[in-house]
Amino acid sequence: MTDSATVPSRPPLTRTVGILIFDGIEVLDLGGPFEVLSVATRLAGRDGEGAPFRPVLIGASGAPAVGRGGFRVLPHATLDDHPPLDVLIVPGGVMDAPLADPRVRDWVRSQAARVEVLASVCTGAFLLAGTGLLDGRRVTTHWEDQADLQAQFPALTVVPDVAWVDSGAVVTSGGISAGIDMTLHLVERLHSRALAERTARQMEFRPTGQGLLDGVTP
Repeated sequence: MTDSATVPSRPPLTRTVGILIFDGIEVLDLGGPFEVLSVATRLAGRDGEGAPFRPVLIGASGAPAVGRGGFRVLPHATLDDHPPLDVLIVPGGVMDAPLADPRVRDWVRSQAARVEVLASVCTGAFLLAGTGLLDGRRVTTHWEDQADLQAQFPALTVVPDVAWVDSGAVVTSGGISAGIDMTLHLVERLHSRALAERTARQMEFRPTGQGLLDGVTP
C-alpha cells in the first residue's frame, strides 16, 4: 500500500487523471502529459478556479518504476488503492512488463468501462489493443510501430501522420512528444480551448501538428 496522504485531496469538479507507470516507461510519455495537466491546473488556479485536473501516478505496486535511461519514479497509488478515475492515460515505452502482467491488463480493461476517457501515448496503444479496447477504432502510435500495431491487431485501423486520434471514449497519440499534443487536446475537450492555448504558451510548446491541437476526431 502506498501512502494515500501523498495524493492531494480532490476539489469539486476536478477530474482525476490516472497515469499508469511501469518498468520500461518512456520518460516523456509520462512527464509530458503530467506537465500539461499540472500547468493547466496551476493556470486555472490563477483565475480563481478549482483545480480542473488531478494527475495520479499508478503502479502495479508501490515500488519505483524504472523507466528508459534509468529514470526512477514513485507511484502515488497502486492498482488496488487508487482513487476513482475520470481519465486513464497509458504511456508507452518498452511494454514487456505491463503486457506480461495479467493484473495490469485486467485493471486497464475494468477502468475502461468506468472512465470518461481512456488514452494512450506511443506504444501504450499495444496494451489497449491487447485487451481488445481498440477493436473497430481508428488509432495511432509512434510512426516506427504503426505497421506492427496494424499487423498484430487487424481489427483496428492505424492512422499515420497525425499527433493524435480522438475516437470518442478512446484517444491515442503518436510517439513521445505527441503525448503533449494529445493532452493539450484533452484539456480543450474537458475544460476549454482557452486553457489549452494558455498551457501550451506557458510551456513554450510548439505542437507537432499543423495547428495547436492537431489530430483526428470522428
